[in-house]
Amino acid sequence: MSQPTPAEYSPEERQTLLRIAHRSIEAAAAGQGFTPEAVSDHLQELRGAFTTIHLHGDLHGCVGYILASLPLYLTVADTAASAATRDPRFAPLTPREAADVKVEISVLSKPFSITPEEIEPGKHGLLVSDGRRRGLLLPQVAPEHGWDAEQFLTHTCLKARLPGDAWRHGARIEAFTAEIFGE
Repeated sequence: MSQPTPAEYSPEERQTLLRIAHRSIEAAAAGQGFTPEAVSDHLQELRGAFTTIHLHGDLHGCVGYILASLPLYLTVADTAASAATRDPRFAPLTPREAADVKVEISVLSKPFSITPEEIEPGKHGLLVSDGRRRGLLLPQVAPEHGWDAEQFLTHTCLKARLPGDAWRHGARIEAFTAEIFGE
């Protein structure tokens, strides 16, 4: 088993990002805009990230960007609002529900090519693509479901709406790591 990677974000930076996520969720649920406060230079770096929302212990939204297009703190604000109101799998949160959510943030590394033999469930997230179809599962998904590397690849292909064995037949496999924190 590999050694855990030291945390890139301090406890204070993590709290700042979680506070931004909550304020963005509450504003989005109320139909309002939200502009985060000024943050440290570190939180202004371009990074991909996902925000996952749980309501009463159940998944209620997960939206993110694989590649960085905004500073991290703005990515968190945007993905939190989107997870709260625009994840097509769930009804938009109401203002009352927004006050009860728990938030998890996954800050992503840049994707890199990987072979099936190199995949470490729990360490790597996966991105499988073939043509215009692309599926992504975060690193925490495989251990949550007890999947090994092959099962993880299969489910990532299915998420891309590809055959489960597309990874054996030329689909592109990429991995990424994530610093994951939440409540």
